[in-house]
Amino acid sequence: QLQFVESGGGLVQPGGSLRLSCTASGATLDYYAIGWFRQAPGKEREGVSCMSSTISSSGGIINYADSVKGRFTISRDNAKNTVYLQMNSLKPEDTAFYYCAHCSSIKTLTYDYWGQGTQVTVSS
Repeated sequence: QLQFVESGGGLVQPGGSLRLSCTASGATLDYYAIGWFRQAPGKEREGVSCMSSTISSSGGIINYADSVKGRFTISRDNAKNTVYLQMNSLKPEDTAFYYCAHCSSIKTLTYDYWGQGTQVTVSS
C-alpha cells in the first residue's frame, strides 16, 4: 500500500494559482490509480480528480469533478513517484483540505486510502 505526503498548500488570492505535490512511498506509483479529493469544514468530502495507472490497459484515463474542470490539472512524474495538482483560477469555494489518495474508482471519484492532507485557502 502506498503512503502519501502532500505539500504545496497555502493562502492564495482569488484568481491565483497553486500547485500541490504528493510524494508516494511504499510502492511504485506506476501501478496505481491516483487522485485528489478535498474536504471543507462542515462539508462532505468532494472528489476532485483521478487518473489511471500508467501500466493499465486503460492507461491515460483522467476524470475531474465538474466544479474544477478546465481549472485544475492532475499529472504524475513516475520517476519521482510524485503526483501533482495544478490549480488555476482559484475561487473562495476551492478552500478546503486537499488529500492525495488511491482511487478505487476513477469514474465515480472514490478513494480508499489517503495522506494527511494540505490546507488550501483562497481569500483576499
